[in-house]
Amino acid sequence: MKKKRIVGTLLASSIAFTAAFTGCSLVTSDNAKDYKQVIAEVNIANAQDLSEQEDKLVKEYKDTVGTSSILKSELMAYYLNVGYSYQSNYGWSAEQTFNTLLDGLVDNAVLTQYAVMYLLAYKAESSSAEAVKAEYNSKSTYTEKLEYLLNDPVGEPDDPDKDVKIAKYKFYSALNSAIDSAEEAYLEDEESNAGTETRATPAGADTEKEDFYPAKDGKLDYNVYTGYEGFQLADSGAYKDDAKDGTTKATRIKAYDDFTATFIQNDLIDPATDNLRDVVNGVEYFRKEYVTQLEGRALEKYYHLYEDAKEELLSDGGTYDYIDKAYNDLLRDARETYSKASSFGTAMDNMSDTSFVLYSPDTEGEGTFGLVYNILLPFDAVQSAKLTEYQADYADDDGGYTFTYYKKRNELLQQIKTYDQRSAWFNGTTDYSFKAADKSFAAGTDYYAGAENDREWLFFENNLTNTERYEQIEKYLGKYAYNGKVYEKEEGGYWLVPNKLTIDDMLEEFKSYVDYALGDEGSASYEKTTNYYEKLTEDTFYSDKDKKEINYENFIYADGKVTFTENLEEKQYRGGLLNKESAQYKALAAVNELQYAYTTDTGVLSNYLGYSVKLGDSTGYIKEFETAAHKAIAKGAGSFNVCAGDYGWHLIYVTYTFGESDGNGNSLGGDEYAPDWKANVKVEGTFENLFFEWIKSTAINDISTTRETQLKNQFNTNDTVVKYDSRIKNLYNE
Repeated sequence: MKKKRIVGTLLASSIAFTAAFTGCSLVTSDNAKDYKQVIAEVNIANAQDLSEQEDKLVKEYKDTVGTSSILKSELMAYYLNVGYSYQSNYGWSAEQTFNTLLDGLVDNAVLTQYAVMYLLAYKAESSSAEAVKAEYNSKSTYTEKLEYLLNDPVGEPDDPDKDVKIAKYKFYSALNSAIDSAEEAYLEDEESNAGTETRATPAGADTEKEDFYPAKDGKLDYNVYTGYEGFQLADSGAYKDDAKDGTTKATRIKAYDDFTATFIQNDLIDPATDNLRDVVNGVEYFRKEYVTQLEGRALEKYYHLYEDAKEELLSDGGTYDYIDKAYNDLLRDARETYSKASSFGTAMDNMSDTSFVLYSPDTEGEGTFGLVYNILLPFDAVQSAKLTEYQADYADDDGGYTFTYYKKRNELLQQIKTYDQRSAWFNGTTDYSFKAADKSFAAGTDYYAGAENDREWLFFENNLTNTERYEQIEKYLGKYAYNGKVYEKEEGGYWLVPNKLTIDDMLEEFKSYVDYALGDEGSASYEKTTNYYEKLTEDTFYSDKDKKEINYENFIYADGKVTFTENLEEKQYRGGLLNKESAQYKALAAVNELQYAYTTDTGVLSNYLGYSVKLGDSTGYIKEFETAAHKAIAKGAGSFNVCAGDYGWHLIYVTYTFGESDGNGNSLGGDEYAPDWKANVKVEGTFENLFFEWIKSTAINDISTTRETQLKNQFNTNDTVVKYDSRIKNLYNE
């Protein structure tokens, strides 16, 4: 898990507002000069009653930083970006909105000034205050000063100007993204081919890594594309891979002209003084946007340095005593809180990387606690209509159904044929598909292509093939090819012919993909119930005929288990479940991917490790599902089975369990499984790693939030800030 980064108050780029307001002017003022007024001034060197350490820092660097002026144009841009939505969505008055936004700009200036002083002092550690100040003051512009400040040959010896490149990339990327939005209006082919189908995608799809920037030969390989000379597609570096399909010089120029027109209409760009052909250096407003990105990086760098120092304390020099104490304190509290099963369900439902269940209550009788995935293979519309008829025809006097209903339902279950549900990932608003051969992927080796190795299409190319730029999708293997034939249309889009699967086909598909994912680290096996359709008779229907208690185990169609070459105890399985190198993670990720491919129960796709299944009759699920899930959970994580239900077939996979009670309750750590902090705390996905990252991020977040509040209280005062309120009244007074 990457280190949590806690960032202070950073203002969103005001470039973004054009996507919503292209061609519209929300400003009634006719006087562009009005926007050049200074509406606030900040100089934290004037702060009073500082601590000795802060006073020393300010006195050393106060002449270097000086006074920051906030212009009315900055407030107006901030309003157009977010303020207008505050009024629309929350009912804020214009006066409340503008004053709140001004307070945000002031806070940002205060924190940025402090960050600049802190980073000057940081650079002085490897030089001297005099040398650093002299170098800083030798820069002719504030932009160059910030770029010097962010250059860090000590902290980033292999890439000293990394932060500058990231700031520039984010600035350029914001410009390109806004122009992209404007260009869509001119790309009719793309508009007409975009579909409306929807299908949930796994979290992290197409998510760029936080500190990524495209590089070539150690330099930023990225530029803005406007269509004008010097900013054409051929000059845009890595942006060429992201450009809109069908883009031309003509469509891009039109889009760029529309994009800049919005700023001109709102008096943020002056075509008389700005060089609109040089989007990066020739437009004052955009130059300030780059400065905003640099200031954001400076503030973030300050927090990183501050947090690193605090984080070192949490590991206690490698003994992790603080973490061990935190763990045992939480375990003690959990024993008290979850002493009864009735209070445990909420904890299971909220389980996540940052919400741990360290203890499960004592249990009585059959069953235990667990989490399950559910691949629902449903009745089709005709079958569902027939089932509704049966429910009316064979209802009993107790609100349930007679034996005949279940016999009839079995007949319909035999007719179910499922298919790959991911057509929206081809023909939806976003096309996530790519042909495996285009990336030189070999069927059956680099990805799972079915028993005949004849499947060709995968999804999320960015996450799967460009891991330097994009995040890895969690709990998702990404190697299960679309199960069917795919034909590309000349006019764009796809014809899809999915393969139809019976429940037996689905079981084989499940086993085969899990086996592929595990390789020589394990395999899946299952047994089907002998004579499943014939065994249901009136004699076997009830477990207690007098009480009319149905034996719901009659509806379990198959029972299986994923076994691992390394013989794992249940506590070991749980402790390393989310370690990406472990066999149990690979099995989990494969099954989760099959959920995305086949289940029509889309609610399970948003759950951390699936549905929580509690003891007895308290689950709230249909009895067939509940009974089958309990039976699988009793066999431990990695177990799976298939059961019938009123919605169709359920293929249930147990992702996680809390083991059988030993009279003292059960804990993931503590008595049953003592955490080995030294061995596992740096192994991504182990319990120790996840727990440490959570405690660390929580503690650091508290520290950083407290620190930000301290800085505001010390440096945002009447001594350091002057606001000219009268200069903004015309923005909200009619």
